[in-house]
Amino acid sequence: MRKPISLLIGGALLAVAFAASADVRLPALFSSNMVLQRGTSVPVWGWADDGETVTVKFRNQKVSTKAKDGKWSLKLSSLKAGGPDIFTVTGKNSVELTNVLVGEVWICSGQSNMEWPLKSSFEPEADIAASSNPMLRLITVPKLKADEPTHDFKGKWQQADPTSTPAFSAVGYYFGRDLQKALGVPVGLIQSDWGGSPAEVWMNQATLESNPRYKKEILDAYAAAKKKYDEAIAQSGKTKSSPNLGWKPTELYNGMIAPLIPYAIKGAIWYQGESNAGRAHQYRTLFPDMIRNWRRDWNQGDFTFLAVQLAPFFPIKDQPAESAWAELREAQLHTTTVLPKTGVAVITDLGDEKDIHPKKKAPVGARLALSARGVAYGEKIVYSGPIYKKMKVKGDKAILNFDHAGAGLEARGGALKGFSICGPDKKFVWALAEIDGDKVVVSNPNVAKPVAVRFGWADFPVVNLWNKDGLPASPFRTDDFPMITAPKE
Repeated sequence: MRKPISLLIGGALLAVAFAASADVRLPALFSSNMVLQRGTSVPVWGWADDGETVTVKFRNQKVSTKAKDGKWSLKLSSLKAGGPDIFTVTGKNSVELTNVLVGEVWICSGQSNMEWPLKSSFEPEADIAASSNPMLRLITVPKLKADEPTHDFKGKWQQADPTSTPAFSAVGYYFGRDLQKALGVPVGLIQSDWGGSPAEVWMNQATLESNPRYKKEILDAYAAAKKKYDEAIAQSGKTKSSPNLGWKPTELYNGMIAPLIPYAIKGAIWYQGESNAGRAHQYRTLFPDMIRNWRRDWNQGDFTFLAVQLAPFFPIKDQPAESAWAELREAQLHTTTVLPKTGVAVITDLGDEKDIHPKKKAPVGARLALSARGVAYGEKIVYSGPIYKKMKVKGDKAILNFDHAGAGLEARGGALKGFSICGPDKKFVWALAEIDGDKVVVSNPNVAKPVAVRFGWADFPVVNLWNKDGLPASPFRTDDFPMITAPKE
């Protein structure tokens, strides 16, 4: 007797449901073409039925565990660079990933200047055409705002070639390209960024709540804005006429960082700060705390974290002046003095007065790669431009010393420029600056008793102090006068 169609369909659906429930699953980070981090234990995780035995095989390793509450996790022992190899996960079903490499894994995160794609950067055609590299792999995390931490995303690893690189982060691509060439091992890049995002949306709730200042200035401020937003909607009945609510703290950490944890990584490159420039005083602690947040949650030690200092932007001013952007650059550099394994790539030569997105991204990636080689891999190379160290006043002259002078200091394109000086009145005027060996001597005939010196202290620094190794000096100030972005008492 023929069974009713409804029963057949129902049985088929039950079979499909049973098969789906039995399948071992992996997050998107584990896909064919992926790169696993060398030289450390490698967490592997996913989902399966409760009690199901899951086995991971890779190279000569075979590790098993049992799923609990629908989840499983295990660790592979330290791996050596190389590949490609096959990666298999077996439970009630089997998943086989092919073309898997072992090398160096880096996260590329931040706002629009990190998000800026290769195809829209300066003269990208030749670089795109030459981008085929089986040793360089890319994966992009889709944009997602989330109220709670998420556990996966839709995406897959791709090999670098003219089809995959055009839409990928230009800074990320150039960084990975240069690093892979220098190290001679596979490199994997994870792009997770969103234009216009402030730092606090890339942090978790616990970190923000643990600091009274963040609670007041970020969490409580957002709650108040949300209340006002909801009231405006209730009154108008239309969201279009309501005020802009802005970014919700933690939402990109939840949607775009949480699903990456605890994938084994070497470090992160970060290009962000424009959206925090009006709060540079706060950023002095917020940015280091964001790095601590990521390091704590990854639980892989103090992995390397490299930032890009803000590019010059806004009209050039003819006189020394206060600058919120200069204060943000200082806050970025300050992080390197309070946290280990951090660095800053200086790009004072790559700005555009009228464009917050300077198109020349290749030098940015190159300087980040140099910084990685020095900070993350301990190569004995010059990886930073001159960084202010100390000042000594002798008569009417201020004598400045620098770290990272490399093969020596030099002025590019004529006499040094961008230095200002002040006396006890704290009024800065342009100064004469000259290189004297590994020092810079700064003076002004109208300043008899120098108190402080500033260099490149502007929205758009016009500066030309470099080291002979080809890296520009970071803007700085020797004073600790009150910041214009400091909260008013």
